[in-house]
Amino acid sequence: MAMSCSSFNTPALEFAIQAQDGAARAGILKTQHGLIRTPVFMPVGTLASIKSLTSEDLKEIGVEIILANTYHLYLRPGIELIAKFEGLNHFMHWDGPILTDSGGFQIYSLAAKREIREEGATFRSHIDGSLHFLTPEKVTAFQEALGADIIMCFDECLPYPVDYDYAQKSLALTLRWAKRCKEAHCSSKQALFGIVQGSFYPNLRRQGAKLLTEIGFDGYAIGGLSVGEPKEKTWEAIEIANETLPQNQPRYAMGIGLPEDIIEAVWRGIDMFDCVVPTRHARTGTLFTSFGPLVIRHSCYADDKRPIDENCDCYVCRHYSRAYLRHLFITKELLAYRLNSYHNIYYFVSFMRQIRQAILSGCLAQFRKTFYERRNQLKEGNKYVDNLV
Repeated sequence: MAMSCSSFNTPALEFAIQAQDGAARAGILKTQHGLIRTPVFMPVGTLASIKSLTSEDLKEIGVEIILANTYHLYLRPGIELIAKFEGLNHFMHWDGPILTDSGGFQIYSLAAKREIREEGATFRSHIDGSLHFLTPEKVTAFQEALGADIIMCFDECLPYPVDYDYAQKSLALTLRWAKRCKEAHCSSKQALFGIVQGSFYPNLRRQGAKLLTEIGFDGYAIGGLSVGEPKEKTWEAIEIANETLPQNQPRYAMGIGLPEDIIEAVWRGIDMFDCVVPTRHARTGTLFTSFGPLVIRHSCYADDKRPIDENCDCYVCRHYSRAYLRHLFITKELLAYRLNSYHNIYYFVSFMRQIRQAILSGCLAQFRKTFYERRNQLKEGNKYVDNLV
């Protein structure tokens, strides 16, 4: 049965857990730009744009918070330019909450072009090869200038696998950087989240969560996930961190975005998610539905008059057929990416609402069971197969 829990308040952020079903929580997160109902999925607008969608589209869909990336915005159009517009909200015409990622994951992805040391990270731009140096202080100041509601500490994200000695040294560095981020943080309107690292060594994850909590942040993210590790390692890292992190503060699993992964992370107590999956899959023609993924390019949809999902009431499903959407995608019409993205983002927002309602009703276990019963009919081994009904 669902049960109520406690709350957490700072000048920048208020978080109240309304109900708990097992480890899963349903809450309300209040920021300077509005309320967020959790668990929540944050569409990724890397360059201050959810690809192909307008802010009006996002509002119509029901998106409550989006993510933008400090690293990419620093490179172009530049933090100073966005600051002239009084931050991202005005620059991109979005009046809702924004979370900015510090860029640690992007620098991790530039392994061949960067150098990590105590002071910060030196890297070469993936755009023109120019040399840049970021520190915890700079990254914190950049995010404050962007005006995001929630900003992230600068951290070192590790690949999988990595040897224990390096993981231990990296964790210690990330914790020192976290302290520097907190000391540099001066905006009372912006919440600062720490990031739990430690690779996939249980004692390091536990230590990372404990020491990060002692520093003290408005919320906590679990980083270093979705870097090629087996799923059981992902869930272990989340469970270990959640054993130590404060029970009354928001928890954010970075980079988790497939529906089956989201439900498993919610089951283990995660409140916030982000991933490029909805829009990236949209651009490759994979559409999310209540009965599993549908690959719109397949020839079986060439004359299919049905919507993507007859259980979906989004704008796309109310107005367009599978046949038309396939035609757009095959001919590479730009409208294909817009309509596919709209539907996929709608699916994720709707999916999170259903999960939230299941928690509030105390029936998440049944929701999870039904979800897998549907999915198991559409799997071959560990890969999804296109729905052909």
